[in-house]
Amino acid sequence: MSAFSTSRRRILSLWLPRLPIDRIKRQFARSNAAPVKVFPGEGFTGSREESALRQSLSDHPSNAPCIVVGKQNNALQIFAMDDAAARFGLEVGLPLANARAICPQLQVFDADEAADINALNAIADWCDRFTPLVALDSPHGLFLDITGCVHLFGGEAAMMRLVCDVLTAQGFAVSAAIAGTSVCARTMNRHVHGRIVGDGEEADAVKPLPVSALGAGDAIITGLRRAGLKTIGDVASRARHEITARFGADFTTLLEQALGRGDAPISPRKPLPDYIVEKRFAEPVATDDVISATLSRLAGMLVVAMARQGKGARRLEARFFRTDGAVRTIVVDTGQPVTRAEVVGRLFCERLDALSDPLDPGFGFDLIRLSASRTEIVVQQQCDLDASVHDDDELTDLIDRIAARIGGRRVVVHLPQDTHIPERAVMAAPAQHHLATAVRAVWPARVEGEPPLRPLRLFERPEEIKVIAQVPDGPPARFVWRRATHAVVRAEGPERVAMEWWRSQGEMLTRDYFRVEDEAGLRFWLYRDGLYDREIVQEEGKPVQPHWFMHGLFA
Repeated sequence: MSAFSTSRRRILSLWLPRLPIDRIKRQFARSNAAPVKVFPGEGFTGSREESALRQSLSDHPSNAPCIVVGKQNNALQIFAMDDAAARFGLEVGLPLANARAICPQLQVFDADEAADINALNAIADWCDRFTPLVALDSPHGLFLDITGCVHLFGGEAAMMRLVCDVLTAQGFAVSAAIAGTSVCARTMNRHVHGRIVGDGEEADAVKPLPVSALGAGDAIITGLRRAGLKTIGDVASRARHEITARFGADFTTLLEQALGRGDAPISPRKPLPDYIVEKRFAEPVATDDVISATLSRLAGMLVVAMARQGKGARRLEARFFRTDGAVRTIVVDTGQPVTRAEVVGRLFCERLDALSDPLDPGFGFDLIRLSASRTEIVVQQQCDLDASVHDDDELTDLIDRIAARIGGRRVVVHLPQDTHIPERAVMAAPAQHHLATAVRAVWPARVEGEPPLRPLRLFERPEEIKVIAQVPDGPPARFVWRRATHAVVRAEGPERVAMEWWRSQGEMLTRDYFRVEDEAGLRFWLYRDGLYDREIVQEEGKPVQPHWFMHGLFA
């Protein structure tokens, strides 16, 4: 559940050389120019781009060669192309003007790197069904660490064939290779599709390949060819100190990894969860009852796996893999480590019921995965016979259920802060993570028989008001707030509050706060911003009117 086999590291490298043009072609079927969205994240940002592509596709024959161009070195060059364009002798990097001269009927699209990245990430999400360790290999490649996973799919050859067949069926040209290191696998799939390099056979596999397969910079490749080193085997036959002195230590490290004599870990897109359980279906499932029952069974398996090491889940993720490639992730956080399967099931039921975008099964889910991405050690506590000992647990469960329905950031507790600035004296924090701190928090005690010093309701932003008051620092006699005039019958103050210069950015004025009551018995908390003759200075003998603000209301 929580650990993967580390006996023999195996890396599956995928390369999609025509991703930009394949992505564009997949957006609209040539028959009816209708959107074809299989992997989420693909699409255009606005209707103008969509309309332009529709028009472009409709104005050209279906077999017209297509290319994607991008601006490089102040010139439009071919960024990607399809097989029809390649048959005309076009190459990546060829200027657009030369390409049009060779093929006048060329169909041209602008490069969109952001959309390409979104499409690659969507494919990576789909690849998560094979292994949770999926890394990007920019610009158009992926690494899958399949160590210990291949037996679930009938072996390395069957797994690679399954991945490539699905991507090909969705309209992507793909090349794949498996090796013991990521660099060796990437080097192989650039020239030999479907090659599986056995453990210890990396050097023999890559030696016949040209040096360009290593993926080093153009300057290094040119230097190697000028030195008569045309294949990786030619470079490997030279002494390492010679290669390092001429081309640098980074290239030597790259060469060693391609030969299988060194390795570097891949960087997965997502951290590996602590515990993972999943259920694969021979036939896709789509009904709510089956999905709920599956989540309940997976929750029981997950709790048992965590209980073996005395842990509970603080963050749970449920991933639903559709048969058409779409992946949906539902995340639930908890205030305390969860150790009961029924609690996990109830939280996900609350979350699924409250989704603004309901879980759409499409043609069904063929894989449902439940993982605990953050866990904590469960500390057993001795309880007495008091009937109220479980009140905190019930409160935590209630907070978790509300947070699962409306979001954890909307359920907050207030914590006191060591400051005399009113708007900074209280901090709102997520209740799931700070409930214990809020219970132990110590608030300023109220003096018996005295009115409260602070209002019950404090505005997030003070509202400016118009005030008639005694000069220079007298209490207000009348003020206008929200188009209503209030005559002051009682006033207390001023309470002078100076700003914290060590925390403030820019000049902050001192405030004089007043507690006032109008003729209707309503009590307000307002302040004058700035001190006369010190912070509020007259300009050319003309008096400067101070600014007054309403900051809160008493009950």
